[in-house]
Amino acid sequence: MTDTIGPLEPTMRHLCVCADDFGMSPGINAAVLELAELGKISATSGMVRRGAWAAGARALRRLDATRLDVGLHLDLTRPDAPDGPEPGLAGLIARTYTRTVFSPVLHADIRDQFTRFEDAMGRAPAFVDGHRHVHQFPVVRELLVDEIVRRYPKSPPWVRYTAPVDRSGPDRLKARVIHALGGARLVALAAEHGIPVSRRLLGVYDFTGDVQGYEARLADWLAACRTGDVLMCHPSTGIQPGDPHGSARMREYAVLRALSLPPQGQSGAIAITPLSQVFRRDELAHA
Repeated sequence: MTDTIGPLEPTMRHLCVCADDFGMSPGINAAVLELAELGKISATSGMVRRGAWAAGARALRRLDATRLDVGLHLDLTRPDAPDGPEPGLAGLIARTYTRTVFSPVLHADIRDQFTRFEDAMGRAPAFVDGHRHVHQFPVVRELLVDEIVRRYPKSPPWVRYTAPVDRSGPDRLKARVIHALGGARLVALAAEHGIPVSRRLLGVYDFTGDVQGYEARLADWLAACRTGDVLMCHPSTGIQPGDPHGSARMREYAVLRALSLPPQGQSGAIAITPLSQVFRRDELAHA
């Protein structure tokens, strides 16, 4: 990953493929690092309060930042004990939607996660998203945007938007529910403060099925993608104790590792591109 990205080809779709949950386990870290080296992903978002983050961040720093966007995966539902189950989302949703969450503690947590990222990576995050999409919840989104504006007034990181692709299928309802939990309000708030946002979110599914099922889903997402979209994924080379999606992660890793895109120059070709490079060349505004 030493080459730099040249001018973006306007006839090509530039898709950000983002591996979530870096730092959650050594298996996830290993999968992300390998897929990044192979050019099968163009972004990863780190969980800076998880046990595998520190060691993983040292490896990430050795990769070319122009080929891989490394972002902050805002993590507000951490397990009470290492390898323990994550708490459900219902409590956080209730506290944020009723605005009874204790904002000073929440703000301190958000600040701490930015600081841990900067300390480990030696730079600002290229983007911010949320584990289980918590970055778009009420209160959270306001505090997050405030922190981004305070830290990075001249060059803010892009923020992941959760707008779904308008397609039928068994995963459509989940994608629409995720977006309904605050996506539109987040993008409006970001626009008020000049914070760039991604276009649409692909990769939403229920983590069930076999390898062939994930291959079919991936093919459908790739067919639907447009420049500026983010296709999230959750690959891992192994199963972490307490992870309910361990088997799905291994299936995703296997499929992504074998992914082969049509050659450039063909109609509708796709390039797996860091979204920061898309914004830098003002490609998204014209997509």
